[in-house]
Amino acid sequence: MKKINLIIAFVFITASIISCKDKPENNKEVASTEQHEGRDGHPPKGEGDRKGPPKGGSPEQTKTLEEIGGYKIGEVATDFNLKNVDGNMVSLAGIKDAKGYIVTFTCNGCPFSVLYEDRLIELHNKYASQGYSVIAINPNTASGGENESYEAMQKRAKEKGFPFAYLVDEGQKISPQYGAVRTPHVFLLDKDRKVQYIGTIDDNSRAPENVKVKYVEDAIKALENGEKPSPNFTKAIGCPVKPHKV
Repeated sequence: MKKINLIIAFVFITASIISCKDKPENNKEVASTEQHEGRDGHPPKGEGDRKGPPKGGSPEQTKTLEEIGGYKIGEVATDFNLKNVDGNMVSLAGIKDAKGYIVTFTCNGCPFSVLYEDRLIELHNKYASQGYSVIAINPNTASGGENESYEAMQKRAKEKGFPFAYLVDEGQKISPQYGAVRTPHVFLLDKDRKVQYIGTIDDNSRAPENVKVKYVEDAIKALENGEKPSPNFTKAIGCPVKPHKV
C-alpha cells in the first residue's frame, strides 16, 4: 500500500510541480539539502522520469534567513493560539510536558507537502511521547482556494489520520513571523521556544526509502544530548507559500 501511495504521490508531483512558481531571488550559497536529487530538489538530468528542473522554477528555498526576515537561530518564537481541525484552539504553551516543538508549515495541495505527510506522521508518533510534538500549520487557507479551506483541511486530516494538530493560520499572521516561505518548512523549537533548527525534514523529498540524512531527527537527538544541532539550517524544499489575499 505504501508503494502504491508513493507512486500516486509521484504522479501528483509530476503533474502539479508547475504550481511551485516563485519570483527570482538572490540565491546566496548555503548547504544543499537535496544531496541525492540535485540542487533543484529533483533527480539530476538523466535520472528517472524528470529531466532538469521544473518549468515553474526550483522548489528549493532561495532566500537567506536575513532576506526572509523571520526568526533566526537562537531567537525565541512567539506563542500562538490557532484553530485546529477539531475546532479547538491550540497554543504551544498548552502542550503538556513539552521538551520542544516541531512546528511545520504545510498545506493540502502542494505535492511536496503530500509527499511528506507520512513522514510527519512518523515523526510525531516517534517523538511526541519524548516531548517533541509535530504542530502543523496551514498558511494558505485564505489564498489557496477550496483545496486549502478549513473544511478541506478537516477532510485531509481525517483521510490521513493525522495524530498531530493541523492549524489554520488565518490572515497569515504566524507564518511571516517564523519566516516560512515553503510548504513544508520546519522550525524546531526547544522547551524555551528558542529556534534550534530551520529547514527541510530530510535530504530526499521524493523518495523516503532513499533518505540518508534526517535533519529534524538529528536535530532532536542533538538537543536530547545537550548539544546544538549541526547543521541548524538547511534550504526548505517545497512550494512557495501563497501570498495572503486581503
